[in-house]
Parts: sequence; structure tokens; C-alpha cells
Amino acid sequence: MATPGELALLHAVLEPDELSHIKRLLGSWSLLSDLSFSDLILVVPVSEDDEAQSGQLVVLGQIRPSNRSTRLHQDLVGESTTGEGWAIAREALARGEIVRGEIEGISPAGPIPSEAIPVRYGQRVLGVIVRLGREEARPAVSSPERTYLEAFDRLAAMVAESAFPFAEADVGGEESPRVGDGVVVVDEEGRVEFASPNAMNAFHRMGVYSVPDGRRLSDLGIEESAVEWALTTARPVVEEVERRPDIIVLLHCIPLVAHGSVSGAVILVRDVTDVRRLDRLLLSKDAAIREVHHRVKNNLQTISSLLRLQARRVPAKAGREALHEAERRVRSIAIVHEILSREPGDQVSFDEIVAALVQMAEDSVVGQGRVHIEVTGDLGDLPADVATPLAVTVAELLQNAVQHAFTPERRPHRPGRSGKRHPEDQARPSGQVTVDLRHGVHGLAIEVRDDGVGLPKGFDIERTNSLGLSIVRDLVVSQLDGTIEMKRVPRIEGGGTLVSIEVPTGPRR
Repeated sequence: MATPGELALLHAVLEPDELSHIKRLLGSWSLLSDLSFSDLILVVPVSEDDEAQSGQLVVLGQIRPSNRSTRLHQDLVGESTTGEGWAIAREALARGEIVRGEIEGISPAGPIPSEAIPVRYGQRVLGVIVRLGREEARPAVSSPERTYLEAFDRLAAMVAESAFPFAEADVGGEESPRVGDGVVVVDEEGRVEFASPNAMNAFHRMGVYSVPDGRRLSDLGIEESAVEWALTTARPVVEEVERRPDIIVLLHCIPLVAHGSVSGAVILVRDVTDVRRLDRLLLSKDAAIREVHHRVKNNLQTISSLLRLQARRVPAKAGREALHEAERRVRSIAIVHEILSREPGDQVSFDEIVAALVQMAEDSVVGQGRVHIEVTGDLGDLPADVATPLAVTVAELLQNAVQHAFTPERRPHRPGRSGKRHPEDQARPSGQVTVDLRHGVHGLAIEVRDDGVGLPKGFDIERTNSLGLSIVRDLVVSQLDGTIEMKRVPRIEGGGTLVSIEVPTGPRR
């Protein structure tokens, strides 16, 4: 189904600021629906360029009240209204005034008493809000319902005057209070005229048991700066008020404006104490997890240092190389935990990891000339349980390339007078390694290629005796449920070795 914005662009002629006004209305009209206990339908005229539908209205939005059963079970969004059944909507659109009457043809029960409210922006009427099930004022209506309906009438007049929704208003989120959470109505001086039972429950949790009628919130011991600001500036204000230890109430102050003057305000009240307590627990948990990653990183760096010190004391060259390789693998894992210790959650930026691994690989090239490593593409944020084995894999492949792909005999060189390498050749990089990262059709795709001597004939990664490549194979296949392929690149294509890895992003075994 198309969004209201897409429907407006398809059927109506609205300027960008007019479309923004419509979107703000759709983001805040749950207040109107709940205060009126009614289904609301937003219609706009179809563009005159569409001759086949000239004079028709298209439904951009529909909302049902949260405190009363709906009168309209079918969804009309995207449909065009035809016939005389919507005459009051056309009349409100033409006159720019609120029109009362009936809507026909949308309910098997027959005509529905309705009210058509023009939606004005500046001097132009953009559309009409049709309120289904208009309540008639009668003495039998209870005081809360009467107050709600009166507040709706004042807000409906603001819609017709282009005063609602407010240009500065943010579209309500999940935490935004609704009418069912609690309603307080105050006059132009901030004195309470009405407080719903749920609003009184929120006051009781704040330790306020006095009758609020006729008193300001400050008289009750409640911070009222939000109310004062809303009444002074004629702009909505959202503020959290904390009273007593750990009791937090969210106030959404909506000024009521008539002919440019503030005549009072509707305050939606929601007790968010439990929500904020959970937020604090999550923050504490995130902090604890980051601290754990920080300590793991420190411990891994300590192990890395011990391995490096031990390597210096081992006389055999093979033993030193083994310890250096183990130290490098530990350092690769430490890089992941270092990034996790800085960010909340279990997602880690793999781009940062790759940058650190490239630096580590380039720094390890000693006495072999220079090797340039280039990274293209990115993988974005990855879960830690994927990033860790993938980091060790990339580190092993880079180290394998810089250590074994490039030899002095890899490419011809021009001898100098002494028979040694020409100075210009000595200034050149010994080789090129490229790392390509991308999201493929089936998941993550990584390619590591060098322009070195290439793989020996008959090489098979499944039967390799290399510890590093065995680790890479097991990490990709066993831990990541992926595939790995290593092949020799033909000399006509530049030569060297290409390693292709694919890792699925779905659930693993």
C-alpha cells in the first residue's frame, strides 16, 4: 500500500511545505481521534489535471480511536470518494468552514452523523478531516467526555485556522503520551480545569494528593516550566518532570489557540518511571559489557606482549616464528574487543578492524621492500561472533601474502653497476595486495588478491600443511558456515593469488 506522501504526490497538487503540514497532521491526529472518540478520515481533492477523476476526493489517512470501538471496519486509504454521500466534505472544502451532516455509503448500518473539518495551511484549504460518529451535546454525557469533546472542538477550530498541527511539532514516537495515559486541561493562566483519573494516578505516584481543580501545578509542588512556556509561546512543549526518588512523569503540553490568542492548554500525562528504569538498566548493562570487552582486550594485549617477549628468548628460528604468529593472532582478536569496548551493543565496525589489520600487516614487512595494501568496499557493522573469526581470517591472509607472495625473484630488475638492484627498482613497492569487501547475493564476500609468485602447482587448501591456512579454512567453514577458494591467477591477468571467501548472513548451524 502506498504511503500518504506517495498518494498525495500521485493524486493531489501539494507544495513541499503543504505536504509537510499534512504529514505533521497525520503524525499527531491520534489526539483528535481520542478526544472525539471517533474515527477520522483525511481526504484531499484529486488533481484537476486528472480529468477522469475531476471533482473527486482521495483518502490519504484513516485513524481509529483507542478509547472507543470503531464505526468503520474497512480501510479506505487510497480510495476515491464518489457520489453525494461525501457532500459535507466537498462543502467544507469549498467554504473553508466546519460543516456538520451525514456520510453515506460506507457503513451497512446506514448514514453516519459526521463532521467535516477543513485542513487549512496559510490561506489555502488542503483537505478535510471527516469525523465519523459525531456526538451530540447532551446533559447525560459525563464530565470527562464533555471535557474531551470541548477540547476536541477547540483543536478542530485550530485545524480550520491553520494553527494545528504546530510547525515546530515533532511527530510523536512510541513514548509520546496519549489521551488514555492521562489528560489535564488548564486555562490561560495555567490553573487546572480538569484532570482525568489516570492523570490523578500519575500525580499520586508523585506524592500529590490534593485536589488540583483551580490550582496551578506549582501550587501542587509540580514543576510547571513546560506549561508556562507553552502558554507564553503558543508552542507545544514536551518535558520530563521528576518528583520523589525515581518517579518520572512525561508532560506533553499542547496550547489551545483561538484567533491568535492562547486560551489554555491540553496536557497529556504519562508515567514513564518504569520505562526510564529499564533505560538505565540497559545503559548500565551496556557499560558493563563495554568494560568486559575492555578488560578482555587488555588481557589479550598482555598475552600478546608475553608471547613477544618469549619469542626473543627462543634460540630456534622456527620457534620464534611460531610465537610471532601466535602473538599476531591474539592481537587480531584484541582489535575486535577494543572496538567493542568503545561502542554499545554487540555490533562492530568491520571497516575499523580491517584498517587496523592492514596497518599491522604492513608494519610486519621488514627487509623485504614495501608492500602496498589497498582496501575497496566495506562490510559495515557486523555481529561480534562474525567479526572475530573474520578478523583472524583476514589477518592470516594478509600476513600470508606479505610473507610468501613476494620474493626477490618475483619480477625482473635492472642491475646497477655493482650488479645489485637498480635504485629506482629499490624505491618501488615490492608488491600489491588488494582486499575487496562487499555484500554479495548470498551474504558477505571477501577477496584478497596479490600480484606475487602465485600458488605452487597442485595446491589444495583442503590438504595444505600450512598452519595459518588451516586456521583460515576451519574458521570460514566451521565457525562461519562459509566457503573459501584459493587459486592461481594466470600471468596474462597479472599473476599472483586470489582468495575468495563467502559467508552467509543468515542463521548459522
